[in-house]
Amino acid sequence: MSTSGLPVAVIGAGPVGMAGAAQLAARAMPFVVVEAGDTVAASIRQWAHVRLFTPWRLDTDPAARALLEATGWAEPDPDDLPSGRELIDGYLAPLAAHPSIAPHIRYRTRVIAVARAGFDRVRTAGREHAPFVLRLSDGTELLAGAVIDASGTWRSPNPVGGNGLPAYGETEARHSGRIFDGMPDVQGNLRAHFAGKTVAVVGAGHSAIGTLLSLADLADETADTAVQWVLRALDPSRAYGDGASDALPARGSIGTAAKKLVEEGKIAVHTGFFVDRITDEGLVSSDGRTVKADVIVNATGARPHHAIADELRLDIDPILGSTRALAPLIDPNVHSCQTVPRHGVDELAHPEQGFYIIGAKSYGRARTFLLATGYEQARSVVAALDGDWEAARAIQVDLTAGASSSSDSVCGPASEAADVGCGAPASVASEADGSKANSVCGPAAVSFVEIGSSPRDSRGGCN
Repeated sequence: MSTSGLPVAVIGAGPVGMAGAAQLAARAMPFVVVEAGDTVAASIRQWAHVRLFTPWRLDTDPAARALLEATGWAEPDPDDLPSGRELIDGYLAPLAAHPSIAPHIRYRTRVIAVARAGFDRVRTAGREHAPFVLRLSDGTELLAGAVIDASGTWRSPNPVGGNGLPAYGETEARHSGRIFDGMPDVQGNLRAHFAGKTVAVVGAGHSAIGTLLSLADLADETADTAVQWVLRALDPSRAYGDGASDALPARGSIGTAAKKLVEEGKIAVHTGFFVDRITDEGLVSSDGRTVKADVIVNATGARPHHAIADELRLDIDPILGSTRALAPLIDPNVHSCQTVPRHGVDELAHPEQGFYIIGAKSYGRARTFLLATGYEQARSVVAALDGDWEAARAIQVDLTAGASSSSDSVCGPASEAADVGCGAPASVASEADGSKANSVCGPAAVSFVEIGSSPRDSRGGCN
């Protein structure tokens, strides 16, 4: 069976998936976007109250901007910091409605599995000429000439348990509605779940910090609301960040605010705490300590979920879950976002020709991801699929655009690369070590942004 004339299937209608769609539309290549949610950017709608750290100039894709500008779209102020809601309303929703893209999006459709038509993972002869088959949640199948997986990691949060496995009792606590992942809107639509409760926030990243700030405000407004902060680190200082010296002032300000609240006793801190069990009373650590918690916010990040591609030949790094070629370039034990080398289609390629993972999912468990990086991945991969290998390998992303000098970027001054931007020093750059795992360069999950906003206008996330 020939792949000629078949569309490129894009999995996920988040920012990076939509960038892929824009790149495909710009090259007049047939495509279909398969989105599990009811609308574009369904995951972002869950943190629509959050304000990004990075400005509009780094939050939109060039091909998407070109499509929108042709319709009279006015680009927001490039130096403003959008909220998740503003990112959708001002950019992603208009892009999804564009006549070059809207007819090609299938909403409320989840990809169950991806394989080669007529081939399991073992069979080789003629494999590269067979189309991909995507089995969908509506009972249908879709044939595609290539697949771009931009599904992200938002829907696969890390467990609360301290060793990477769910804590004993965690499943039951989820079923009872006691655990909220990521950055719940504790002062908005979920307020009733948190007001008057003792809330434990587990995690050391900016998603945790932002939620702590919002909870502290809630505690000022409602009686009997108590805030507990549970960290695996022995000291919370790294989670506070660089304060006034941070390359992104909005990011530095939330760490400073959290430190002040801890010093004032408004946030109780529990360090060196590896959650082993969740009971009716609260969290129990591996060394027997207990933290009271009516409600738990799991801000420990997210991880990639590769099960849909189990019948494909993937080359996955055993530690990070990225491609093996990309892993050493993004390893949070070595790199911050300032030191991640430019990369594109070659580093994203798998043995399964025509299958690519881009966006936050491409980074696996690394937290050094930026939206601008995902947009460049989309451009490079689509150029390669179009046979334009010169463009595909001419990596164009410039994260220093608009910086005050050639040595500065969104990740901080180059001279401080080991201790700014997307992580702490290399030796403590993972959430498991209790560092500031979520930052301007990498979420938990975020997907992209991992901090709840509050009246303090706290901001968060990787972008």
